Amino acid sequence: MSGPNTDYDPVEVTPLGAEQVDEAREAALVAIAAATDLDDLKAVRTAHTGDRSPLALANREIGALPPQARKDAGRRVGQARGAVNQALAARTAELEAAHEARALVEEAVDVTLPADRAARGGRHPITLMSEHIGDLFVAMGWEVAEGPVVEAEWLNFDALNLGPDHPARTMQDTFWTEPADHHVVLRTHTSPVQARTMLTREPPIYVICPGRVFRTDEYDATHSPMFHQVEGLVVDRGISMAHLKGTLDHFATQLFGEGITTRFRPSYFPFTEPSAEVDLVCFVCRGDEPAVSSCRTCKGEGWIEWGGCGVVNPRVLTACGVDSDVYTGFAFGMGIDRSFMFRHGAEDLRDIFEGDVRYSAAFGTEL
Repeated sequence: MSGPNTDYDPVEVTPLGAEQVDEAREAALVAIAAATDLDDLKAVRTAHTGDRSPLALANREIGALPPQARKDAGRRVGQARGAVNQALAARTAELEAAHEARALVEEAVDVTLPADRAARGGRHPITLMSEHIGDLFVAMGWEVAEGPVVEAEWLNFDALNLGPDHPARTMQDTFWTEPADHHVVLRTHTSPVQARTMLTREPPIYVICPGRVFRTDEYDATHSPMFHQVEGLVVDRGISMAHLKGTLDHFATQLFGEGITTRFRPSYFPFTEPSAEVDLVCFVCRGDEPAVSSCRTCKGEGWIEWGGCGVVNPRVLTACGVDSDVYTGFAFGMGIDRSFMFRHGAEDLRDIFEGDVRYSAAFGTEL
């Protein structure tokens, strides 16, 4: 059995000498005291306590000393490193306190000083137009009804007398969701809200339905795949086209000013019978000569196309559970975006949807 190896070279390691350790400690303490900010102190910490610092290297060499010399060397190096660490902690606390005190002075805010008022955001003009239209009809005793933009095919088409072969049901006109056998679409008009209303309440019904609709139109100055409509529905006893005409004349007057009236042109819509296109008398030239001949708004016509309307088709009433022998009604639909463009003279539909708050301010809708 072999005994302990006593055949070694008792060479004194220079960095472990008392003088060298004391010098390394004093150099570290002087550097710590000289640090003027936390960044300087960080550099001092790396230089004097890091893996390549003199005291760290001296600590590594303790293992190379003879056994009887390790105790004194370990104590000497340990005391030196402890003194450096204590000095670092104390100086760190001092510099952090100084930094906080300086920040309180340099970053102080005088709340008594006058300040420029930050510009506030603007509500979107279409939102304001929708709310304004809703207010007009609420003042007449109507209600505002809403519905989902993702709608069942039956409510969007079948309940409104648009048969399976109607061209509006093709993918060229309507956004269909996947899978197709779920029969769900992005609503192409707000008329499904009218159907939902008739299915869930008893007449008399007087509702206005504003909201977003979707069609596969090109995006240009006058068209958008997403736009806004407002539709009105009345279902009551004894309702006729005369009530419809009076309602739209009042609507036009409130929206575009006194003296604005409407005219009907015969048309066809599956959900109304009879049906009509609605024109506004031009709110610029008022249809009067000689101004009408040179009017750029109506292009010399004296009238501007506004929307569609008619008496509710009895088939629609029956599909929605309303007795068409007892009740009649009327419905109308106009583009909110188009009405906004008429009212404010906007020429490009795309400007409405760009999201620039300055556009809202330009039309007097800034908050």
